[in-house]
Amino acid sequence: MNLHELRTFLAIVECGSLVKASEQLNVTQSTVTARLKGLEEEIGQTLIIRQKSGAIATPAGQRLQRYAQTISELWRQAQQETSLPDALSSVCNIGCEPDLWPGFGDRILEYIKQNVPNVAISVWQGTQSDLSGWLQDGLIDVAIGYAASSTQKQDIIPALVDQLVLVSTLPDSPIKFDPNYIYVESGEEFGRQHAAAYADANIAQMSFGSAVMALDYMSKSDGTAYLPKRIIETQLAEGIFHQLIEAPVFERRSYIVVNQTARSSWPWFDDCIASLLDLHK
Repeated sequence: MNLHELRTFLAIVECGSLVKASEQLNVTQSTVTARLKGLEEEIGQTLIIRQKSGAIATPAGQRLQRYAQTISELWRQAQQETSLPDALSSVCNIGCEPDLWPGFGDRILEYIKQNVPNVAISVWQGTQSDLSGWLQDGLIDVAIGYAASSTQKQDIIPALVDQLVLVSTLPDSPIKFDPNYIYVESGEEFGRQHAAAYADANIAQMSFGSAVMALDYMSKSDGTAYLPKRIIETQLAEGIFHQLIEAPVFERRSYIVVNQTARSSWPWFDDCIASLLDLHK
């Protein structure tokens, strides 16, 4: 097994065609076929079924896909770290849920840039499921998310407690029965509390799975939504958004999960997190 074979296999799965995979990899179709055959012989399983409609992974191929992706990405990281310039000592790989990047994840990045200039930084955006898988596979060292699950080789650090406040682009918007109301998915606990507080209100005609997406929409169109106060401080200060003070305020806890080995090799990490959490007290 070699990386060329694994990457060729991944290209076939992604493209759904040996011809398209050869075009993506800029090699001949016969090379793609030979690499796939070599990989299948070594694994001892048929990995791809070729049909008129295209090429699809077999159950064995589907199981191999995750490992192939991990091996390919770990090799990329190994190349990155071993080829670091002498001025850089290590790489910090961060995964972050989109709603935790503005005003928190980005400040971690800025802290490292300003205070630990010998550390290279790689940042990835993903869902909680993505972050858990990336941590488990060693693709990231730090996950910033809303779940506290970890393995024995990871530490959980309680992070922000966001205030979710009801804001509107219009100062006189009603708290209930607002035709411009947007429901923003903010976790199971928020969902339960929101349902109890607004049991007699209409169902929102528009919803977003991310506060960042809702914020982008409300920057262009009128709307009312529960958003983390952390990401709308500028809009509130400039009078672009108006907090509806009489509406209930909810909270949402976030966490930082960090690889223990990486954490022990970073003398700056705990000070970084402590200083940023102090800003949000």
